[in-house]
Parts: sequence; C-alpha cells; structure tokens
Amino acid sequence: MMHFNLSEWALGHRSFVYFLMVVSLVAGAIAYGKLGREEDPPFTIKTMIVQASWPGATVEDMLRQVTERIEKEVRQVEALDYVKSFTTPGQTVVYVYLKDTTKAATIPWTWYQVRKRINDIRGQLPADVQGPAFNDEFGDVFGNVYAFTGDGLSYRELRDGVEHVRRAIVDIPGIGKTQVVGERP
Repeated sequence: MMHFNLSEWALGHRSFVYFLMVVSLVAGAIAYGKLGREEDPPFTIKTMIVQASWPGATVEDMLRQVTERIEKEVRQVEALDYVKSFTTPGQTVVYVYLKDTTKAATIPWTWYQVRKRINDIRGQLPADVQGPAFNDEFGDVFGNVYAFTGDGLSYRELRDGVEHVRRAIVDIPGIGKTQVVGERP
C-alpha cells in the first residue's frame, strides 16, 4: 500500500507550488491593506440620565412630584425600551433606555424629544426643583488625558496656559471634543 508523499509531489510540481505561494502572498497583502484601523469601533450607547434635585424634599415628595412626572413624560417617547429610576431624599435619577432596534442616526433626535418633553413639564414641577439635567454623552471616548501642574504659577496663570493648549488641540483635524476637568477657582 502506497502513501501519498506531499514533499515528493511538491518537488515534482515546483512551478505550481511557486504559483500558490505568490497567490497567497498577494492575497495576504491585499487583506492586510483592508484591515480596520480603529482602536474602538463605532457604537452608540442608547441610555440617557435625567437628574433633578429638590433640597429638603422627602422621598415621597420627590417620587410623587418629580420622579413620576418625569417618567410619565419620558414613557411617551416612541423608541423607549424602559425607564429605571432611583429616588433619595432631595434627589432623583432617571435612566432612559432606548430599544436595541433604534438606529444610531435617530438617537440625537430621540434625545432632543426627551429634553423637549421634560422641559415642557418644567412648570409643573415644584418651584425649588433644580434641573432636570441631562447626560447622554456616554459614547464619548477620550483618547488622551493630560495633567498639568504649575510650580510657581498662580491658578489663573495655570488655567490660562491650559486653555491655550486646549485651543491648540481643538484646531487639530479629527479632534472631536476636549474637556477641562479639575479646574480650581
């Protein structure tokens, strides 16, 4: 019984083996050129946080007069999946979740609708309520974080220097957002 010997066959068909090697090399080079280059692929987070505070209010007052009104208004949004809220004395946090089938292109419009609806009921909330405030920027990714110190500089001089750097960074093509955090008065 004879066994197939691949080495012997390859030596007998050298030109075909060279052809396969060249085709594999070219196909690999083409595939490498088409590889994705993004570190983080684009995705859209379909969650918004709505926060409101009412100093001195009890949990029951916050629930009845603020949280329930916000939830009722948000539930009218068409793309809404569900709402989750946490209420403590003097504060409420309402999480608004959109359906997974919501297209990324429609999300800014949906968040606009949420803001508009809640701003429409602002007059129905107690006068001392602060907010509501909205946060829908969970998808923002900071690629670089810079820390600045200024031995011998006043806070004002350091802030001016940081602002100068921030303006220079914003002018770079492809920069989407800059944020200064931890600024001292």
